[in-house]
Amino acid sequence: PTMAHSKALLVLENFIGGKFVPSSSYIDSYNPSTGDVYCRVPDSGKEEVEAAVKAAKDAFPIWSSKSPLERSQILNKLADLIEHDLEAFAQAESKDQGKTITFARTVDIPRAVHNFRFFASSILHHVTECTEMPTMGCVHYTSRAPVGVAGLISPWNLPLYLLTWKIAPAIACGNTVVAKPSEMTSVTAWMMCKLLEKAGVPPGVVNVVFGTGAKAGEALVCHPDVPLISFTGSTLTAQRITEKSAPHCKRLSLELGGKNPAIIFDDADLSHCIPTTVRSSFANQGEICLCTSRIFVQRGIYSEFLKRFVAEAKKWKTGNPSDPTIDVGALISKEHLEKVRNYVKKAQAEGARVLCGEGVDLLSLPPGNQKGYFMLPTVIAEVKDESCCMQEEIFGPVTCVVAFDTEEEVIKRANGVKYGLAATVWSRDVGRVHRVAHRLQSGLVWTNCWLVRDLNLPFGGMKASGIGREGAKDSYEFFTEVKTITIKH
Repeated sequence: PTMAHSKALLVLENFIGGKFVPSSSYIDSYNPSTGDVYCRVPDSGKEEVEAAVKAAKDAFPIWSSKSPLERSQILNKLADLIEHDLEAFAQAESKDQGKTITFARTVDIPRAVHNFRFFASSILHHVTECTEMPTMGCVHYTSRAPVGVAGLISPWNLPLYLLTWKIAPAIACGNTVVAKPSEMTSVTAWMMCKLLEKAGVPPGVVNVVFGTGAKAGEALVCHPDVPLISFTGSTLTAQRITEKSAPHCKRLSLELGGKNPAIIFDDADLSHCIPTTVRSSFANQGEICLCTSRIFVQRGIYSEFLKRFVAEAKKWKTGNPSDPTIDVGALISKEHLEKVRNYVKKAQAEGARVLCGEGVDLLSLPPGNQKGYFMLPTVIAEVKDESCCMQEEIFGPVTCVVAFDTEEEVIKRANGVKYGLAATVWSRDVGRVHRVAHRLQSGLVWTNCWLVRDLNLPFGGMKASGIGREGAKDSYEFFTEVKTITIKH
């Protein structure tokens, strides 16, 4: 872009050692709802990561020696500051990511605030173990200490929400961090950096380096002084992170994709099930790792479910994310939109029926959004289990609905993918709900609801959906090193 053009653009800077540092080269970031470049993000690499790791290492002795209460007070102050600017953060998140302003206001930013408050509280309540061995005249106890510099890599779908879900426990436990948000959605992370000093976070405790996974992410994962990496993103990237970190024996927490089933038995309460399943399929444009993308409906209610589900999906309005009456915003990028559309084309080519949405209904957009990356909620029926649409994570507003006959059969089919993150079960039969939940290969199972979260509980997936769990106890264990001490008396 010419100089005149770049003047109007928002230009982000890395945040290293408590200071904003200008960058020598930048990447364009697009507003998904207009298709225009609106922001420039540093294209960081080895040097910037090196500087950030050094700042984090230098800050570690002071930060790790603070009491949990002192750290807790600082986290709470940061939560208050973000909450005070909630509207500005929500506007920025919506513009940068394409999500609706309503979703950013009610989900993303409140949850980011809650992440800091939650870990500010939980850090005060952990206890270590002690056991006696009278016959040997010994007592054993454990102690936990922060690990060091944590490398945190977060995705573009819930930018501040998932970044703070990592930063909060990492610093609550006394670690210092180098974070690398997605280059497509870096604005709210940069805005948060402006509040750190005011909250009392010492310089170097939180460093944010912007850039691509291939350059900045790789440099962080390969850095010998970063003993642990927490990553949320694709399974493919996680494989690369695992390979690159193996020579350093790093500890990894990987929260990856999902191909999440909803299993709807013929005794389900459809008046509750249908609106919730529409939401679990299309919330945040289907760009949530927990979204439902395979819906198994028992044959007795299959046609009624389909008719009502499609009618409900058609009520969801797609358009300008800043309009509060809109349900579906823009997808993250032109490439991503193309990828999602291609799945729908493949399904059609395989003989599946597209009942509403992409290629079936007319998408009308306001004049300013004609070049944006929009797609209608799309429902596909009669898809074969082996189809790529039923096996691969689409990560867009697309869901597949298929019929099943027996409990035994549906468990087998629901488990028949490489992923195992989340599942939902709909039935009024309490015995069946427990049986099915126990047999699903899934880190999370919701029954008769979706996305009801208690941050105390373990969060994470099985199989290709990841390694490790995060939550009050789990994040504490991940972000601390345990030591067993034996005393003979």
